[in-house]
Amino acid sequence: MVTLTPLEAELLEVAGSVPDPELPVLTLRELGVLRAVHVRDADAVEVELTPTYTGCPAVEAMSQDIERALHAHGVRKVTVRTVLTPAWSTDDISAEGRRKLREFGIAPPRTRSASEPVSLTLGPTRTHPSEAPADAPIRCPHCGSADTELLSRFSSTACKALRRCLACREPFDHFKEL
Repeated sequence: MVTLTPLEAELLEVAGSVPDPELPVLTLRELGVLRAVHVRDADAVEVELTPTYTGCPAVEAMSQDIERALHAHGVRKVTVRTVLTPAWSTDDISAEGRRKLREFGIAPPRTRSASEPVSLTLGPTRTHPSEAPADAPIRCPHCGSADTELLSRFSSTACKALRRCLACREPFDHFKEL
């Protein structure tokens, strides 16, 4: 475990409070993309940021927003470095972030045990709950029903899918698991 200086902890809090440009209901800390803040000298800070996926178009906006927030906090030189290892996973979204997604009307990604391997199965996309594993339903954020169907694998962003609840008939986004 890395020990932060009090100043690094303070600056991590400032950078972490920046809202995600695509999901402004979440902060970068809650989304889990802000990895570290390192004080390099009295006036220089390096921030490590991991995109949700390679080529994520929001990285540039995130970097600029982090720079603005830290400059406003009195840091003169800010360098935001994109780090790809370890890769970001939906498991990095905090419990608070998952709560906020649900309240915003987006079904949060399902969680898995840290020791559980990530399975990869190539084949047709599951579109109806009868085709999904019984222990992993995608619940409607409006009414809580697990009786949902996939309308589109992509929604307003590539990391979300569009689903519909068969109980209340409301459409909703589902933050896909990675």
